[in-house]
Amino acid sequence: MDEVAVDGILAVQDIHALAQAGGIRTERPFDADQVQPASLDLRLGSRALRVRASFLPGPDCSVADKVGALTLHEIDLSVGAVLETGCVYIVPLMESLELPADVAASTNPKSSTGRLDVFTRVIVDHTRAFDTIPAGYRGPLYLEISPRTFPVLVRAGSRLSQIRFRRGDTRLDDRELAALHARDPIVSGGEAMFHGGLAVSIDLEGAEGSGGQLVGYRAKRHTGLVDVDRKGALDLHDFWEPIDNRGRRSLILDPDEFYILVSREAVHVPPDYAAEMVPFDPLVGEFRVHYAGFFDPGFGHAPVGGRGARAVLEVRSHEVPFILDHGQTVGRLVYERMAHRPARLYGEGIGSNYQAQGLKLSKHFRT
Repeated sequence: MDEVAVDGILAVQDIHALAQAGGIRTERPFDADQVQPASLDLRLGSRALRVRASFLPGPDCSVADKVGALTLHEIDLSVGAVLETGCVYIVPLMESLELPADVAASTNPKSSTGRLDVFTRVIVDHTRAFDTIPAGYRGPLYLEISPRTFPVLVRAGSRLSQIRFRRGDTRLDDRELAALHARDPIVSGGEAMFHGGLAVSIDLEGAEGSGGQLVGYRAKRHTGLVDVDRKGALDLHDFWEPIDNRGRRSLILDPDEFYILVSREAVHVPPDYAAEMVPFDPLVGEFRVHYAGFFDPGFGHAPVGGRGARAVLEVRSHEVPFILDHGQTVGRLVYERMAHRPARLYGEGIGSNYQAQGLKLSKHFRT
């Protein structure tokens, strides 16, 4: 890895090099489209363990030790199985790590996973935090899965989560972010505001192409199941209730209901950077935004013509009803430097599902 020992997020070619050097171990070779411009999709192994509760192993325990006391039953994923809402499952992943001492990693649900309201977190041995893998970690990876709204059909090899590798200090501060925006605009359709990242606000006037009426979707309850590996197989009206603005520029979030909304701004991730959506300051409201956080280099990028794509927001209110108003800040995009420009960008012939998106459900629904 000496030839790529540069601080930054590892690009697709760096991830392949890391794997070839033994830093990523797999039960079977990578799928053809598994390595993304700045992340690696993680694949479910052949069994799932239904457990009594979510947990963290802590510094003195492995995940396997902890699971042994919490498992209710084991499920064979080799031919596919349904994971039910309201349950917690632990799945050993096909990938494991032997990271160099200077490479750390973080994980997030894939965009399609978040848009299905499937809560996932990666757990590693001897850790005090979810989705965080320390530099030099050597050991297995496990995925905690908890479907919140729809039951899901998964199988060995299904990809619900993704991992991003980084070396050194990669994050841009607000001054650096403003300078990047000045030379290569990262937002349009709204004011560029930087507060620990690029502030992202909500669009409640109406999505483009909807006649100015559609502002979002609210998930239905007691639906059929979603096969996570099948694209365009489902009628959205069987699972979602469209929300129109009806002349209003606000929306009341009902407690514990799940919504798909969209940002007012069109955002752009230049080729030499990656981004991650993180919740805004929780003091602005009792709701959670955006389970799926990774934005790859090239998201919203067009060398000729307009730039930018909307950020789709997965929103859930907690405890009490909460009113969102058009233009209200709901999240922020943190930008990080790439170690190298990716050999291919998001949307460049790699089957990217959400390039140039507006308000859009997951790839599983016919539109």
